[in-house]
Amino acid sequence: MLVLAIILAAAAALLLIRLVMLRQELGRMTEQLHSYNEGDTGKKIDVALFDQKLEELAGQINRQSRLIAEAEAQKKRIQQEFRQAAVNMSHDIRTPLTSILGYIQLLEEDTLSTEEKHEYVGIVKNRAKRLQALLNDFFELAVIESPDDYLKIEKIDMTDLISGILVDFYDLFNERGITPTIRLAEEKVSIYADESAVRRVVENLLSNTVKYAKGKVEICFERQLGSVELMIINEAKGLAGSDVSLLFDRFYTADLARSTQTSGLGLSIAKSLMNKMGGTLTAELEGEQLRMICRWDVHHNPLV
Repeated sequence: MLVLAIILAAAAALLLIRLVMLRQELGRMTEQLHSYNEGDTGKKIDVALFDQKLEELAGQINRQSRLIAEAEAQKKRIQQEFRQAAVNMSHDIRTPLTSILGYIQLLEEDTLSTEEKHEYVGIVKNRAKRLQALLNDFFELAVIESPDDYLKIEKIDMTDLISGILVDFYDLFNERGITPTIRLAEEKVSIYADESAVRRVVENLLSNTVKYAKGKVEICFERQLGSVELMIINEAKGLAGSDVSLLFDRFYTADLARSTQTSGLGLSIAKSLMNKMGGTLTAELEGEQLRMICRWDVHHNPLV
């Protein structure tokens, strides 16, 4: 009986010691968390006392802290993008609008000849069309990124679709003195996607190429293992490696002087559409060659 009592007393003492140690460790973890929340330290919570449950708790707290930090960083990035977008949007709208108002004032002059009036009216029309296209891009990007915007997913023949788009762009390439090297898949390649969205992606990429490409252009469409790939390669001597990661940012232009010619939304719209279809759009710079790469999963159906 005495032995049993001694054993129980020893067990109670050990349990009490354990509880005291757990209490102290919880207090230590609380202090660490307080210091982290106050910004005094960026160190993660560590556990000195070996206890599986405490370690799991510390792990979950550290994970939550990391998620909060990432959310804050994302929030700051979005705020910065919004401020930059507002500045660029204001500039892009103000430039053609100022030009339109200036030519309208000129048209009010009585000394203008009929030829001059026709010329100025033509300029005003072109500026107005550019402003309209810019506003349409703003609207389209907002619609694309809305969760209420749904794609019409169906099985489409990519080989015929891309061939047709390239035919439509023949004159534009020809005007720039560019004869692209084109390699298309010989067999019929089909994917599940929204045809109008795919068309917009390809047209935006080709439009970007027509505007800024110098020298050799290669367009390659082929089937890979489990995927379909469209690659557009052109020389980009003025593009730095740091610029490539920003190409799909809204309103970004590698050459600031181009901001008077484009809204910088075309590639961003293409990227958003590819993401919504479950595909990818990436850019790579190899030497002085820029590679735009679209990939679709052959078997992927976004609606399933």
